[in-house]
Amino acid sequence: MNSRRFASLCLFSLLLCSLCCSRSNSKEPEPGTSPASSPEKRKIDPQEMAELLTPVEDPLRQYAAGSTESDARTGEDWSRFLGPRQNGISGETGLLDQWPTEGPPVVWDLETGTGYSAPSIRGNFLVLHHRIKNDEVVDCFAADTGKPVWKYAYPSRFRDPYGYNNGPRCAPILTETRCFTFGAEGKLLCLDLQTGEKVWMIDTAKKWDIPDAFFGVGSTPVLLGKVLFVMVGGNPHAGVVAFHAETGEVLWESIAKADLKAPDDSYDLDDKIASYSTMTLAPIHGRLQLLAFLRDGLIALDPASGEENFKYFFRSKSFESVNAASPLVIDDEILLSAAYRTGQVLLRVKESGKDFDVIWKNRNLETHWSTPVPLDGHVVGFSGRHENEAMFRCIDLKDGLAVWETDGLPRTDGKPEFGSAEDYYGRGSAILADGKLIVLAERGVLALVAADTEKFSEISRVKYPKMTYPSWAAPILSRGRLYLRCEGYLICLDVRKPVG
Repeated sequence: MNSRRFASLCLFSLLLCSLCCSRSNSKEPEPGTSPASSPEKRKIDPQEMAELLTPVEDPLRQYAAGSTESDARTGEDWSRFLGPRQNGISGETGLLDQWPTEGPPVVWDLETGTGYSAPSIRGNFLVLHHRIKNDEVVDCFAADTGKPVWKYAYPSRFRDPYGYNNGPRCAPILTETRCFTFGAEGKLLCLDLQTGEKVWMIDTAKKWDIPDAFFGVGSTPVLLGKVLFVMVGGNPHAGVVAFHAETGEVLWESIAKADLKAPDDSYDLDDKIASYSTMTLAPIHGRLQLLAFLRDGLIALDPASGEENFKYFFRSKSFESVNAASPLVIDDEILLSAAYRTGQVLLRVKESGKDFDVIWKNRNLETHWSTPVPLDGHVVGFSGRHENEAMFRCIDLKDGLAVWETDGLPRTDGKPEFGSAEDYYGRGSAILADGKLIVLAERGVLALVAADTEKFSEISRVKYPKMTYPSWAAPILSRGRLYLRCEGYLICLDVRKPVG
C-alpha cells in the first residue's frame, strides 16, 4: 500500500476548498422531490460547505489515553468502520510476533446484547451499539478496563425477516465530542461522547420513503469535518444524504433508483437503493470522491454538492443478493467485490475524476460482507457466499488472479488435520497490523497470519471459549489491545509486546 495514499488523507481540507468553490453553480434539488424537501432545507454556500468539510481531527494521530495517567497507552484510535484508514489497516507497531499457546492475555470481557456491529474507540472511550430485549442500546465503556461509563437506550421493533438477530449492524462513529450511530430500523442518532446525552435523532424511515431491506439497515455512515454522509436509501432521490453533524440539518440529497441502469433484462431488480456496503471517502487525482456502492452498483459523488462524478452498474442477477463490502481504493484504482455469483472488478479512474476504465473483471474474489485488505499490490480477503465454500484468498491486482488460497484448516506437510467446523475460517474477516494479518474466523478462531503475497503461512492460532458463532464483526485494534465481538460477548486482548 502506497504510504502517500495514507498521507493524502491529511490534505482533505486543501482539496475540499477547491472542490467546493468550483461548484458554486451546482443545482439545488427541486422543491417537493422528497419528504426531506422541508423548510429546514436551505441553499448551502460553497464556502460554507468547504468549511464544514474541513477535517477537524487527524485520524492517524497517535496519542496517549487511559483510565489513569499511569495506565495511559499511546496508539491510534479505531473510531470508525474499518479503522483510521478506512481499509482495515492499523499503523500500530510493537505487537507480538507470535502468540502463546493459550493466546494473548484477556484483559477483560463482557456479555453483550445482539447485533453484528463492531465497537469503535476514541481515546479511552469504547462504544458498542447492540440490542437488549426491546431496546437498541448505545453503551460506552472504558477501553482499558471495560468499566461502564454511560448508556443511552431507545425502543426498537425491528425483526429480521430472514431470522437473523435483531440488533444493529452499523459501527459507531466517534469524534472528540460526538458519537453517531445508525440503528437497524434507520434511526440516526447523535450523542455527546463525554456524557451520553442526546444531541439529535432522525428517524430516516419516517422522513423518507425507504423500501424494506433484507436485513435492516447495514451501511455505516461516514464523517468528514462536520458533515455526516448516510446511505439512507430513500425514494425518489435520497439514496445518499449529507447531514450537518452538529444539528442534523439536511445539506443535500442525491441518487435515485434510476441512476443505475442494468445492461440487460436478465437482472431481477427491485426498488431498493441502499446496500450493506459502507461508503468510502478518498482523494483520487486530487479530487475527493465519495464512493457509494449501492444495491445496483457504484456511484461516485462530489461530497460538497452530491453531484455525480461517475457510476458503474455492478450487482448479482439474483433478487436475494446484497453488495456489502466497501469500495477499496488503492491510488487511482477502485476494487469492488460481491458474492452471489457476482465476483470482482477493478476500475481505474481517469485524471478528470469523471470517468474510468475497467482494468479487469472476474469471479476470483466474491466477498460476502468483509472488505478485503490491501497488501503490496495485492488484496487479501474472504470469498464465498456460504460458510462451507468460503476461502481466504490473496489476489494480485495486476490481473485479478489468485496467488494463494486456504480454507483455514490446519495442515501438516500439506495434509489437512480434520477436526470440527470450528477449525475452518469460513466467512471470516481480517485486519493488517505491524506487518501481520489478524484473522477472525466465522466460528471464533483467532489466527495470526504472515503478510505474505506469495504463500499462506499461519503463525499462531487460538480459540477463546466465549468467541462463538457467529463471529461476523471484524476485529478492531487500538493502543495494543485487540477487541473481538461475537453474538454474545466482547473480548479485549493485550497483543502488545511486554515492555523490556
